[in-house]
Amino acid sequence: MSVQERRRDPVRDWSWWLLVTLVLVVAANAVGGGIYGLAGARDVPREWLDGSPFETYVIPSLVLLVVVGGSMAIAAAALLTHHRRAAEISIGAGVILLVWLVVEVLIVPFSWLQPTFLAVAVAVIVLGLLNRRR
Repeated sequence: MSVQERRRDPVRDWSWWLLVTLVLVVAANAVGGGIYGLAGARDVPREWLDGSPFETYVIPSLVLLVVVGGSMAIAAAALLTHHRRAAEISIGAGVILLVWLVVEVLIVPFSWLQPTFLAVAVAVIVLGLLNRRR
């Protein structure tokens, strides 16, 4: 295998591994958070929903679980199976996470998770773009 071929092999590329890791971590967090919310979101103040269109955490939890967690899980599966559109799917999942965070910041008081996952969303998008070029 030539040097150029090794560079193009996504399994040997640090950016591919980092992207896989990030989408798996976000998927696990979103699924866990969604389940936690559906179970009643104990210890999360209901006042955080004041001024939002939601009376309970059920709908936001379903969106977190299905849309955010599901898109990241699909991205992880696409990356791990080397689907030809894995990079684009990852970029889409990153955009979904970014939109989720923008809406969350508008509704929920500040949490350290918001800037953390904002950085992760941007990283997923950038890494998806890097892997798209390969």
